Amino acid sequence: MNNKIKILLVEDDQNLGSISSDYLNAKGFECIWETNGEAGYQRFLKDKFDVLIFDVMMPIKDGFSLAKDVRGVDKKTPILFLTAKSMKEDTLKGFELGADDYVTKPFNMEELIARIKAIVNRTKENINHFDDISIGSFLFNSKTQILKSKDKSIKLTTKESELLILLCKNKNDILERNFALKAVWGDDNYFNGRSMDVYIAKLRKYLKEETNIQIINVHGRGFKLLEEKA
Repeated sequence: MNNKIKILLVEDDQNLGSISSDYLNAKGFECIWETNGEAGYQRFLKDKFDVLIFDVMMPIKDGFSLAKDVRGVDKKTPILFLTAKSMKEDTLKGFELGADDYVTKPFNMEELIARIKAIVNRTKENINHFDDISIGSFLFNSKTQILKSKDKSIKLTTKESELLILLCKNKNDILERNFALKAVWGDDNYFNGRSMDVYIAKLRKYLKEETNIQIINVHGRGFKLLEEKA
């Protein structure tokens, strides 16, 4: 049985793409390399991958467009962006599109491998300590990452799911911001913090029809999932 972590790398820089894919393969991963977003999307549709690594600036289809297309059919497979240091706002845009992490260029190959392993571990563990969780009139299944109400079913991304699980575990109590960042993102840096705020906003939007449920900010501390008894 092949237990190798299978990676789709989409990078138009011939030198970086070749070096990165060769290095990852030499380190025991199975890395498939494509040189533009459209080729990357077609390869994604044909095969199953554990991690997707997309450069942001690419011909034919850029990394953001590629991620948007991927998230249209797959909410779960982790996406890691490769981005230039000058593209801070683009990094945040990537998180809004459902990215799981990013690495700024130029990067150290060992850093890339560490990020890949962290993403895979988070995805596998997925903090699945629950089967079904009641959130007001909603029912959340952490294994399938589906949030259901009477009228709709929402497929959450991995990070949305992990955040919601942590909020549920701390229901009516404070979920410390730094703890959540380290548990879900692996690092409590500024950009991950901005990313988490985006995901919290998404969860609020999903739950807005439930009047007995609120996700509130606790200034200087973190967040709290409040459930008022009907």
